Parts: sequence; structure tokens; C-alpha cells
Amino acid sequence: MSEVQPLTNEQRIERLGYAGLIPFVALTVLLFLVNDEAHPFVAMALTGYGASIVSFLGGIHWGLGLQAQYVDKKFHIVWGVIPSLLVWISFFLPAYAGLVVLSVLLVACYVVDRKTWPQAGLHQWMTLRFRLTVVATLSCLMGAGAT
Repeated sequence: MSEVQPLTNEQRIERLGYAGLIPFVALTVLLFLVNDEAHPFVAMALTGYGASIVSFLGGIHWGLGLQAQYVDKKFHIVWGVIPSLLVWISFFLPAYAGLVVLSVLLVACYVVDRKTWPQAGLHQWMTLRFRLTVVATLSCLMGAGAT
């Protein structure tokens, strides 16, 4: 009988990253399935989840900026709050527009991460980061189309 090996941190990060796509995909599919009464609730749920993820992506930069050995602290501290502030706008817009704002912010966060993560020693995560961005962005855009 073989022994089950514990997950490495890399495996755990990958699994949690992919699991984080479940609400994006499930809520997007629900937007096409639910009745008119439930539709605004599901649209707001997708907007709220997308907003929390964009804020999380900014938070990663706060973590980078707070590291004592990291050189470009100012950029990361400033950029770390910008996604949270911009994503707030999505709540004041109708879902079809707010979800497009989220899509743009997801892509903008990826572009910034593509430029900054390798310098922070996080280049090995860019493939995962790209995949997560594609699915999350497409979910938001399809969700916008369903509203």
C-alpha cells in the first residue's frame, strides 16, 4: 500500500489558484440559467467575487513592497492600492459595465505582474497567472454579455 505524499507549496498554490476559478465559471454559467428574479443577485455575486480577486492581486504587491530586501518598494506600495480603488467603481455601474471594468482591471493587473513578478523572483508563476487571468477575464466578459 502506497503512502499519500503531502502537497508541496507549489502544488497547493496551483490547486488553490484553479479552485479560485470555480466561482467565476459557476456564476457566469448561472447568469445564463437563472430566471429574471435571480439574475441581478448572480450578477452582483460575480461582480463582488471579481472585485475581491482584483483587490487580492493588488495585495500581492503590498506584500512585495513590504519585503525588506525588495528594491522597488514605492511602486509596489502605490500599485497595491490602485486595483482596489479602481475596482470600487464597478459596484456603481450596471453589471454589464461593471464586469467589463473588472475584465480590464484583471488584464491590467496581469500586465503589471508580467513586468514586475520576474524581478521579484516569481517568474515561475507567470504561466499559472496567465491561465487564471484568461479564465477570470473571459468569465467577466461573458457575464457582462449575459446581463
